Amino acid sequence: MIGFRKGLRGLVVGGLVAMAGLPALAQTATAPTATAPVRPAVTRVEAPASAIFIGNSFFYYNNGITNHLTGFIRGGEPLGPFRSTLVGIGGSNMQWHDVASYFRPDAVASYGFDVRNNIVFRPAGQRLFDLAIMMDCSLCPVHPQLSPVFEDFARRHSATVRGHGAQPVFFMSWAYKDKPEMMAGLAAAYTAVGNANNALVIPAGLAFERSIAQRPGLDLYVSDLRHPSLAGTYLAAATTYAAVFGRNPEGNRYAAGLDADTVAHLQRVAWETVRDYLGTQRASN
Repeated sequence: MIGFRKGLRGLVVGGLVAMAGLPALAQTATAPTATAPVRPAVTRVEAPASAIFIGNSFFYYNNGITNHLTGFIRGGEPLGPFRSTLVGIGGSNMQWHDVASYFRPDAVASYGFDVRNNIVFRPAGQRLFDLAIMMDCSLCPVHPQLSPVFEDFARRHSATVRGHGAQPVFFMSWAYKDKPEMMAGLAAAYTAVGNANNALVIPAGLAFERSIAQRPGLDLYVSDLRHPSLAGTYLAAATTYAAVFGRNPEGNRYAAGLDADTVAHLQRVAWETVRDYLGTQRASN
């Protein structure tokens, strides 16, 4: 695996209603390999009907990763309902988020929007979220002062999420364009907190690294060398789609306005990365 070998300011809250595949999924473990001294212990999640994304501007760039995830869900085979919400604070680490407050009744995600931009209220008694997909600040997991904070709040927030009947998931972010050496540390840090908290990790950062290795001319970053370009957000969403739903994004109709060759490359990279990181026991279509 490639990754193991070696600011916007503001608050964004959004909700979406989409159609998604709901395969019956279960946790499995994979054995360590020579190139991956720490392997993810959780490779699947229970079939989600809803998720909240909790993070920072890496999530809400380019109209939000949730909108692109919805595109993939609608661009694949028509399946069951899926609802997503995004809470992003620019520049934030996990400590900045009051995760318990996101589970208040009749507050966040009390309504969303359908495909015709109509407001749809969440039915009474419906579980608020099945998954909480969380990301730390882009540098914090490998920062000497902030990495212990990352580990601490990963544990605290996992407990909070489970206390509200949802499952924690961690979103592995990517190295900066001019600091590719960050990736090995990010991969190790996210894999470690995933294992420590019995949680799935989405290997978005490893997908960035793989894409850059295969096609260095495709820029996944904007000019600040940190935040994702449209292609970067598309790749992150494709990787999330593959990891969470176990679906191969190759051939998906959603393109986000990118050209067909770029779309095919990013979809392939997302699936290759998820298969390599989480193992080959993935759903295929």
